[in-house]
This record gives sequence, structure tokens and C-alpha cells, in this order.
Amino acid sequence: MTKPLTRDDYVPNDVTVHRDPDRLRRVVRALRAAGRNIALVPTMGALHEGHRKLIREAHVMQNTVVVVSIFVNPTQFGPSEDFSRYPRTFESDVDTCRAERVGLVFAPSVEDMYRPGSTVTVSAGPLGEELEGASRPGHFAGVLTVVSKLFNIVQPTYAVFGEKDYQQLTLIHRMARDLDFPVDVVGVPTVREADGLALSSRNRYLSEDERAAATALSAALVAGAHVSGRGAEAVLKAASETLAAEPRVELDYLELRAPDLGPAPENGDARLLVAARVGTTRLIDNAAVLLGTGDE
Repeated sequence: MTKPLTRDDYVPNDVTVHRDPDRLRRVVRALRAAGRNIALVPTMGALHEGHRKLIREAHVMQNTVVVVSIFVNPTQFGPSEDFSRYPRTFESDVDTCRAERVGLVFAPSVEDMYRPGSTVTVSAGPLGEELEGASRPGHFAGVLTVVSKLFNIVQPTYAVFGEKDYQQLTLIHRMARDLDFPVDVVGVPTVREADGLALSSRNRYLSEDERAAATALSAALVAGAHVSGRGAEAVLKAASETLAAEPRVELDYLELRAPDLGPAPENGDARLLVAARVGTTRLIDNAAVLLGTGDE
């Protein structure tokens, strides 16, 4: 027998934690029936200032209850990646959500998200095999599958993602469009430390020396953007030289693409993307650039 909803399922002006997908689904349906919009911020926990920025952007949406999901998704990790040691800081994450006036935290188990016998996944298409997808086969199928499940469970009006994971954001936009999810996918600019390093939950893996070396990624993006008026070749040359000057950075890729991650234009808006390993930690970053075809 289905248990009736109670006041404890949603407490205005406080955060309520739900682990059961069916229970949460019923709560958000009740909120939507009462005229509220739902703004979803999907995370894997280990919340930092970048996540706080996403939550604050979610609050800007009209008449919203903010739902933060905290779920370390196993299907987006490869066999040699860091699923088992990915930081898990649930209690402090809930405290962060409370401080940021989040209404609901959704923290399901792996078994609740992937029931026994589950075999259907979401294909990311050709773009899912490029850039991050080439280095991490199957990664984006895992990402899109779990995001589609979150969309179905939470039924958000808005879903808020950071631009730091730019390829992920691009693919989620495409999935929402191609599969007709009735959700407005919102991208939020990357939050950075004072030295330019993009905030990431994986930054805590870096030693002090590695962290200093990791700033070469954002420095390369700045160097490339600085000469963007000279065209694509100049952008890639400047960024490559900046990375090459830091021997502790093991480059995976440095690419210039169109904003939709198709081929870069000769001039106009473009995206410069980089991925590298510093020590044992893999980091990604990106920046918008405006390409010209002549001298600055």
C-alpha cells in the first residue's frame, strides 16, 4: 500500500532528504500541482563553490523549489577510473544545501537508480565518442542515462549544469531536444579560484605542487583567447606553448570547436577545450573565444 504524503516529505524553509525515487516523484508532482516550478541541480556530491553557484542560479528561476541530487553514478566511470575513491561528503553536502535554501535533496542508492535487470541506456551519438568520449569510452552513455532518469523522476521545469563540463552540457541540451524532455536546460559559467583553476571535486586529489601545475590549463585558455583575433591557428599555438611550458601536465587533448562542438569556424564564436592529467588526476577546462581572421 502506498503511504500518504506527510508534512515531513517537504518542509518549507528547510531541506528535506529523500532516498526513494517513487516517494520523491510523488512529492514533486504535488508541488507542481500546487503551482510550483522545480529546478533540478544534478551533482555527484562533494559540493563546492561551483555547486553553490548552480544552486543560486536555480533560485533565480521563477517560483521554484530547488532539488539537488547527490548520486555518484557508477555507469559514467570506466574500469580504471576513480569511482571507489570519488569523494563522498554527504553530511556536509546536506549542510551546504541547507545554507543555500535547497528544498529537497535526492540521494538514492545505486540499487534504486539501476534496478536489477536494467539494460536500456541512452546513446550519446557521434559526439559522445569525441573529446572526452574518446578518452573515456561509454562515459556519456552513463551520463545521459542517469540524467534522463533524473529528469523522469524529478520532472523539473529547469535543470542547471555548469559550463566546466561543456561537452556534457552540450549533449544534455541535445538529449532534451531530441527526446522531447519538457525541461529548460540552463548552463552556468565556470567558477574559478583566484589563480584561475576551475573548481572541481577532483581538485582535492592534487598535491600542493600538482595544484600549482594545474593552473597551466586555465592559463592556456587565457593565452589562446588573448590572440583569438589572429585566428584559430594562433589560438592553438599560444595555448599549446603555455601547456608545454609546464612539464607536470600530461596533455590529453587541446581542441578548438564551434559552440555546438562541431568544426571550428574560420571566424566568430568558438570554444577552446583542454583535458590533461596532473599526477594521477584528470582535469578538464574550456573557454569561449571569438575568432578573427587578421591582426588584433
